[in-house]
Amino acid sequence: MTGVANIGPEAESEAESVDDSNLDAVRRQLQPAVLSLFGDDDVSMIPRPELALRIGNLLTNEVERSGTKLGLLQRRKLVSGLIDWLLQCSALQPEERQQIMGTVPEAQGGAVTPPEGHPKGKATKHTPIIEEAKSKVHPLVMERLDVSAASQLPRDDLTRQIGEIVREIVIDEKLNLNGPEQQSIVDIMLDDMLGLGPLEPLLADESVTDIMVNGPHQIYVERRGKLEVTDVRFQNDEHVLNIARRIVSQIGRRVDETTPLVDARLLDGSRVNIIIPPLAIDGPSISIRKFAKKGITLDVMQRQSNISPAMATVLKIAARGQLNILISGGTGSGKTTLLNAMSQLIDPGERIVTIEDAAELQLQQPHVVRLETRPPNLEGSGEITMRDLVKNALRMRPDRIILGEVRGSEAVDMLQAMNTGHDGSLGTIHANRPREALTRLENMIGLAGINLPARAVRTQIASAVDMIVQVSRMRDGMRRITHVEEIVGMEGEIITTQNLFTYEFQGEGKDGLLLGTFKSSGLRPHFLPKAAYFGLDKTLLEAMG
Repeated sequence: MTGVANIGPEAESEAESVDDSNLDAVRRQLQPAVLSLFGDDDVSMIPRPELALRIGNLLTNEVERSGTKLGLLQRRKLVSGLIDWLLQCSALQPEERQQIMGTVPEAQGGAVTPPEGHPKGKATKHTPIIEEAKSKVHPLVMERLDVSAASQLPRDDLTRQIGEIVREIVIDEKLNLNGPEQQSIVDIMLDDMLGLGPLEPLLADESVTDIMVNGPHQIYVERRGKLEVTDVRFQNDEHVLNIARRIVSQIGRRVDETTPLVDARLLDGSRVNIIIPPLAIDGPSISIRKFAKKGITLDVMQRQSNISPAMATVLKIAARGQLNILISGGTGSGKTTLLNAMSQLIDPGERIVTIEDAAELQLQQPHVVRLETRPPNLEGSGEITMRDLVKNALRMRPDRIILGEVRGSEAVDMLQAMNTGHDGSLGTIHANRPREALTRLENMIGLAGINLPARAVRTQIASAVDMIVQVSRMRDGMRRITHVEEIVGMEGEIITTQNLFTYEFQGEGKDGLLLGTFKSSGLRPHFLPKAAYFGLDKTLLEAMG
C-alpha cells in the first residue's frame, strides 16, 4: 500500500513537500480511506473536533508512510476539506459510497484498509491490537504523568490530561493508532487507575447480572439466566489481585494470605466474594452479584411471569399482614431480589433493622438501620458475627428484623425475636424445598449448642415462622416461585404445612422457555385472621379462588 507516496507527476521524491496546487490530489486520494475509517458511523452525530482528530490521525499515518512533507496550514486545509466532504457523503446511498471507495485502485495508492481486528475502522476495547499498544503506551504515560497531582483531579480533567499525553506518545513513537483506538487506551488506563480495570465494561452492561472471574484469562458473565464466556482479560494474577484489593479496601477490609477469603460490596451495592491463593489453586477468583439499578417489585415479577397475579396478591397481603416469612432457594435463585420486592410492602412508619454479611438489601423505607458483620483482625479478635448483631438488634426497638441470610447459630436469636413480638420479620435460607428449609433451620439451632428435644425445637419453629416462599432458577434461565407454603402448627412431633400455590411444569416452548402454570390449592389460608385484622381477608379469599 503506497498511501500518498505518489501524489502526482509533480512529486519528485519521497521527501519532497507538497505544493498547494497538489492538495486537491491528496484529498481525493484520501477520500476512500476516510470513508472506510468511519464505515457505517452516523458522522452527522459525531462532534467536529472528534472528526478532526480521527481524520488527522489517518493523515499523519499516511504522510509518515509516504515520507511526504505537509506544512501545518496545508494539513489544516486537508483535514477541514475532508470533514466537509465526509459530511456531504453522509447523505449518499450505500451504493454511491461504495463507488467512491472503488474509484482509486489500491495498487495506485487507493483505499486504506483499517487495522486488522477493527472492522471498518471502529475501535473496540481489549482487542489484541489495543492490548499490545496499551502495554507500550502505559509505562510512557506514567513517566510523564504527575501521579500525585493526577489523583486529585476529577475524572473528566484526568481523561483530558491522559488523552493529550497518549496523543503525544503516539506521534513521538510513530504508533499506527487511530482516534478511537487511542480513546480506548485512555479508557482502559482510567479503568485501571480509578475503577475495576477490565471489569468496568461488564459492570456498565445492564444485561449482565453476575460476573465470575476465574483467574486472569477466564471471565464469565450471566445474561438472562445463562452463563457465557467473555473476551475480557486481565494481564496476570497480580492484576486480578490488585483489583480485588481495591474492592475490599473501599469498605475497610483486606484480602491477603492471612485472609484469603472475604465478602465485600461495591460502592453501588453489588455483592462481591473474593478468594485468592493458596485457597484458590488456579489464581484469584472474584464473583460479583450486580446491584439491580431498576428496583424489582412484585408487580414487575408478575409481568415477567416469575409469579402469577393471584400469587402476587397473596404475597403482598402476607407482607402487609406482618407474617414472619422465610424465603428459600438455591444459589442465584433470586432470594434477595424477592426479599427486596416484598420489603417494599412494609409500612414506611415502621423501624426496620437489617443484618447482613455484606450489605446489599435495597429497602425504600425512610426508617432503616443497616448492620453488617465484621471479620476478625490480624490478631484473630474483634469479629462481630450475625448472632452478635441479632442480639444487639433486639435492643434497638425494631418493628421488623430482616436477615440477609440465615446460615448458622443466629437462627436461634431470630426465632426468639419472631416469638417475642417482632412480627413481619423476613429472612432467606439456602434450601431446595420448603420442607428442607425447616430441616435446615432445625439443624442451625443445633449448631448454637442449645440442647433441646426435637419437639421443643420444632414447636419453636412452628410458632415463629408463618410462611415459606420457595424460589428457583430453572433451566431456561428464568426465576420462578415454585411454592408458597404456610406453617399451620404441630401434629405430634411433626411440623404441619399446607401449600397455597405451586408451580407445575408442563413442557418446553419453541422459544426455549419452560411452560407451566401457577396453581392455587384453593385452601383457606391459615393466616386469614391476620389478614382480617388489616382488612384484607376478602381480597385474600378472592386471590385463592
